[in-house]
Amino acid sequence: MAGERERLLQVIQPALNGLIDGTISTLAPIFATAYIAGSRAALLVGLAAALGAAISMGMSEGLSDDGTLTGRESSLPRGFITGLATFLGGAAHTLPFLIGDVDQALRLAYAVVACELVLIAFVRKRFLRVSLTGSLVQVTVGGLVVVAVGVAVGHG
Repeated sequence: MAGERERLLQVIQPALNGLIDGTISTLAPIFATAYIAGSRAALLVGLAAALGAAISMGMSEGLSDDGTLTGRESSLPRGFITGLATFLGGAAHTLPFLIGDVDQALRLAYAVVACELVLIAFVRKRFLRVSLTGSLVQVTVGGLVVVAVGVAVGHG
């Protein structure tokens, strides 16, 4: 049981934090940019946002807890895991903007975001033992709020 708890604290929780942050925090800038300037700009802004968020989240995890007080071991692996998961969360829905037609890219990006949110809900259910329905509602509402901000700014 201790091994499972350690894995949860040292791997799963940092990865989940990163995935949630990367997925949600990059939505507004990517979608606003897509509506304002098109696919190429959304791709570049999305990659920059994903990389910036990855560095920020990796540093936050690494600098916020060196593991001595919480028993979560070395901060370097947790920071790396968090940063990588953050990048993956932000980059996944950025890649559809490789498609030059912004309307087509947006449709695909929205579908990718939906898949990301479902994945997050399943990971939360599996490892945090939360209700799948409740988790789906929580992550979807959070994602929709941030997408709405991006769409509103992009049309403003």
